[in-house]
Amino acid sequence: MLNEEGALGRCADLIARARELGADAADAVYVGNHSESVEVRLGELESVDRSETELFGLRVFVGKRSATIGSSALDAGGLDELAGRAVAMARAAPQDEYSGLAPEDMLMRGDLPDLDLVSPNPDADVLRECAREAEDCARQVQGVTNSEGASAASGGDTIAIVTSHGFAKGYCQSRHSIGAAVVAGQGSGMERGSEWRVARHRGELPDAGAIGRKAAARAVERLGPETMRSGAMPVVFDPMVGRSLVGHLVGAISGPSIARGASFLLEHEGKQVFDSAVTIVDDPLRPRGLSSHPFDGEGLAARPSTIIDKGVLSSWLLDTASANKLGRRPTGHAIRHGGGAPGASCSNVVLGPGEQSVAELIADIEEGVIVTDLIGQGVNGVTGDYSRGASGFRIRGGEIAGPVSGITIAGNLLEMFRTLRAANDLETIYAVNVPTLRIDGMTVAGA
Repeated sequence: MLNEEGALGRCADLIARARELGADAADAVYVGNHSESVEVRLGELESVDRSETELFGLRVFVGKRSATIGSSALDAGGLDELAGRAVAMARAAPQDEYSGLAPEDMLMRGDLPDLDLVSPNPDADVLRECAREAEDCARQVQGVTNSEGASAASGGDTIAIVTSHGFAKGYCQSRHSIGAAVVAGQGSGMERGSEWRVARHRGELPDAGAIGRKAAARAVERLGPETMRSGAMPVVFDPMVGRSLVGHLVGAISGPSIARGASFLLEHEGKQVFDSAVTIVDDPLRPRGLSSHPFDGEGLAARPSTIIDKGVLSSWLLDTASANKLGRRPTGHAIRHGGGAPGASCSNVVLGPGEQSVAELIADIEEGVIVTDLIGQGVNGVTGDYSRGASGFRIRGGEIAGPVSGITIAGNLLEMFRTLRAANDLETIYAVNVPTLRIDGMTVAGA
């Protein structure tokens, strides 16, 4: 796999070849990945996998025509073919007055910030012991009857971007993970529980045994679920599933969605969308963050931003194309996935905590539900209509009363955001982090 210097050199060569073939401008991205993983099941080694993947993405512009193409071929002949195909495709593409590279005056200059994203990878024996410990501890929990296995993995990425108008930078990042999944109960009464954690530095992962015990606890506590009556009631989102609500927000304020007019938040920039107690921040420069990066997918410097400021929607997330369509400047939120054209999204996102504990947040709920699992993709990004299968725990008289499953929760995201309240149990351990969230007035449909 190429190092940063080699990746930057190949990207520069690729752009030079595209220019020789007639491209007026171009940018190239390299993404190299290496990983090693070990999986065990029922105490026995299931697999040891090692892999390396490399991908070049090339975007070329011929006038106002453009094309984007990707390839895993690294030899000179393969890159020449990639450049030739990209230029030919661009010449045949329709005109797009909004296409182009990021503004040159906005490109990142100077040294990259030290985000502390790289750490050593352990050998396979260490990974094997971590996986075994996670599964052993899970299987020792009373009520666990089977295992789907446990795994431990490590690896990393090399990312480089070069443009024809003066940007050329790259960086590396590490990745370490431990996960486990087990089954509790027997026959038709079986329930599954899992836990998975990932970190840039292996020392920031929880103890493998703790991960296994967490997976087991989730399986056991779901045993014997009931259904519940249908009606309007408060719905409380566990942080694991509450993060998806932020994902719907991010999708609705991304530049491409706004430029297409395909967002339920289209007319809400600068307006109150959440309660004034809610603030949501995006920080791509968080040290060791799971989505940290020094520059965006088009070469603009990454910087922290407040997406929701005391309930008010601050701004859209704009890549260059969507910014041009909207008559604005890009915001440094461009993302790039190898051979695809840039899009727009966030990085390390935090919805700030409230002042109440979880117990206080649910204390006045006579009947409601805490959702711990969501099923299906019933979310309309244009209208905001929301309907998903769910399971979790019933709330009665302000207390958790037992597991429920086979229910559907429904509402409209705009109304859901307006009534959302947060507990004070925030943990910043994922790329998107939220505390326990409560939304009143949702519709719950039982079996």
